[in-house]
Amino acid sequence: MKKFISFLFCLSIFAAIHAQDITFIDTVHEFGNIKENGGPVSYDFKFVNTGDAPLVILSAIASCGCTTPTIPEKPVNPGDTAVINVRYNPKARPGEFSKVVVVKSNAVKNSRTKIRIKGFVLPQNK
Repeated sequence: MKKFISFLFCLSIFAAIHAQDITFIDTVHEFGNIKENGGPVSYDFKFVNTGDAPLVILSAIASCGCTTPTIPEKPVNPGDTAVINVRYNPKARPGEFSKVVVVKSNAVKNSRTKIRIKGFVLPQNK
């Protein structure tokens, strides 16, 4: 039993040493004023794998159907940069908006990170 506990302890230390970590360049993007009939807008949230093992983005879930995140399909190697694109459709949504996307990854720290888009939709002229 002592050997098994020692093995688990060593394994946890090894995992902590060789771990993936995610660092976003920014977590909030302000679009400012956008037109309701101007079509969708998008922003690329850049992040870096600041760990020393491959980072996998497992999911990105938006708070609303008007917001669509796109995640990298492949693992991000240590030191590499990638993006999560967040697209917002302002059609039929005049006024202020603030939408959250929850990003889940295999990072040891920050395995769940919130990124946010916000702005103001100018109503279309009738």
